[in-house]
Amino acid sequence: MAGSQDMFDAIVMADERFHGEGYQEGYEEGNSLGIIEGRQYGTLHGAKIGSEIGCYQGFAFAWRCLLHTCTTEKDSKKMKALESLIEMIQKFPYDDPTYDKLHEDLDKIRGKFKQVCSLYVSL
Repeated sequence: MAGSQDMFDAIVMADERFHGEGYQEGYEEGNSLGIIEGRQYGTLHGAKIGSEIGCYQGFAFAWRCLLHTCTTEKDSKKMKALESLIEMIQKFPYDDPTYDKLHEDLDKIRGKFKQVCSLYVSL
């Protein structure tokens, strides 16, 4: 009778055992796929941010070369804003994705870029 009781318990408990095993397998596969998908997402958005910052940097370097010989007071204000933009770009933490103020600093760079653009519209 004890053997039939063990067999009955194994049948009754099979559902719970398979549920636990299925959960564990699904969790492990989901975790693995999540890491892969997270890396792809991070790479894509990191490339977009890098491209945007590179565009701002190229703009700033080109204008710095163009205004290098200008010495009027109006041009010195433009150069000061331009140098501020370049400094912000150079301090941007490209290789630290865990930097907690990354988006805040990026927004500041965007704002400074817009300010510099508005100064150069009058040329």
